[in-house]
Amino acid sequence: MLKFGIQNGLNVARLGLTEDQILTACSLADKTGYHSIWYMDHSNVPQWSNAIVNDPWVMLAGIAAVTNNVELGTCVTDALRRHPSNIALASITLDRLSKGRGTLGIGAGEAQNLKEFNIPFDKPVSKFEEQLQVIKQLYESDPDNRKTWEGKYYQLTEACLQAKSVRQPHVPIYMASGGPRTLKMTGKYGDGWLPIGYTPELFEDHKNQIVDSMNENGRTEEEKQDFQMALDIDVYFSDDAETSWAKMKEAIKVSLFKPEVLRVHGLKDIEGFDFKKYFTEYSMSNQDWIVKMRDWLH
Repeated sequence: MLKFGIQNGLNVARLGLTEDQILTACSLADKTGYHSIWYMDHSNVPQWSNAIVNDPWVMLAGIAAVTNNVELGTCVTDALRRHPSNIALASITLDRLSKGRGTLGIGAGEAQNLKEFNIPFDKPVSKFEEQLQVIKQLYESDPDNRKTWEGKYYQLTEACLQAKSVRQPHVPIYMASGGPRTLKMTGKYGDGWLPIGYTPELFEDHKNQIVDSMNENGRTEEEKQDFQMALDIDVYFSDDAETSWAKMKEAIKVSLFKPEVLRVHGLKDIEGFDFKKYFTEYSMSNQDWIVKMRDWLH
């Protein structure tokens, strides 16, 4: 069944809405039958000086207090800026506050949230995978079931959390993924998938990669049936269709700017443009890469 949610993402932040305005909109979404409400996890968006960027977990707790039905989750929280114990406990707490409506949306992170704060952006996918493993360990923990973990990036010594989620066996984990390795990880660890800005052809291609990974990793039939395929897209409303389309085109230029789109649609590589460098070095306060991208797309 197709379900609709709303995302408090970049396009909401740039409007500079107050917290009361956001809570009112979320309450209205809850009352009018939307399935879910999601909140982005960014440190800033300095190219929009009037934007307001709040902590997603605090905002989702506030949204939980003014809603009764919608599911609530991050879209997505940043694995590299937060310790897995913090993410695990925040997601459990949200689920408890909302009486079983919490979801953990998580991704490997991006340079724009790390570079300016001198947080290393190295081995993001490897750290992301280990973080997922640690989070799942901590979801199972309690004072009688402490966890020790000796990983490459994270360590636990007889550690435990002392709160259990309402949703069992744990808070659902929706993963942001768009490359071969992270898609395999989604099939192995995830309960849902949160892509952004896909063509139908790319969605089908990546969905099949996730399904293949689920089969390869021995996921149960129940896990496969319950797995949720989502899609984050921009929607613009206007009395004039051309005005809406003009705004939509700008969003499409950014969200479809990914090498996998070129592969699936048989397009040539962009001469002189390094996709890997774009995603590892792009920072919201440094517009050089975004200008290069827009120049090519024009």
